Amino acid sequence: MSESLSTNKLFSIAGKIALVTGGSRGIGLMIARGYVENGVKVYISSRKAEICDAVAKELSEYGECHSLPADLSTNDGRKALITELQQREKSLDILVNNAGAAWGAAFEEYPEAGYDKVMEINGKAVFMLTRDLMPLLTKGASTEDPARVINIGSIDGIKVSFMENFAYGPSKAMIHHLTQNLAVHLGHRGVTFNAIAPGLFKSKMTEFVLEKFQKSVEKKCPMGRIGKPEDMAGLAIYLASPAASYVNGTVITLDGGLSLV
Repeated sequence: MSESLSTNKLFSIAGKIALVTGGSRGIGLMIARGYVENGVKVYISSRKAEICDAVAKELSEYGECHSLPADLSTNDGRKALITELQQREKSLDILVNNAGAAWGAAFEEYPEAGYDKVMEINGKAVFMLTRDLMPLLTKGASTEDPARVINIGSIDGIKVSFMENFAYGPSKAMIHHLTQNLAVHLGHRGVTFNAIAPGLFKSKMTEFVLEKFQKSVEKKCPMGRIGKPEDMAGLAIYLASPAASYVNGTVITLDGGLSLV
């Protein structure tokens, strides 16, 4: 046994370069801050440039963070982000596909435009962005020291939600399966693909749910609470660390056991 098993080495992510989409709020912000505070050079992307710039400036108080605003639901937006990143970096160690959308409406009234938007952003955009960033991800990566793609799914992609979000759950189930599909077909290139399936965390997307149902969800959850930023950051750090270099194709629930009851 030649490699050191020191926790300082096993879980260190210092010096890596990461892109976190949807990194200006919610789960993306939790992950971005966790990375920044642990020595990662982080690029965050979100649709609204002013907010993305402001959050990157705030995170820069803890380390190195840069803003790359882009509308990832469009081809032009994705191309612009990739071009800018390629001009700044020769390689990319971590890609966190977190940007997403939700749409709630009664079955009879569920709009086609809403369904298409959720599927476009949560599904197609993730695939296309990952595909087009592969040259950066594979640059210098190996099966011994792989680059990481971490896709943010949801427990709604594992179980049926009590909310009428008929596109959101299926789109996240798509992400889970896409993660496993990519892990099988592309693992040999020196990139691992894993997904996090969060339960209830505080974000703009979950404001309505928290306002109406937080107490009932916490009562139902075996851990008796919703997720904290430290919970999300901790798992994202682990998946990006040397300790997880052989973890590939997993969908890890992060919900305190909520999806089991």
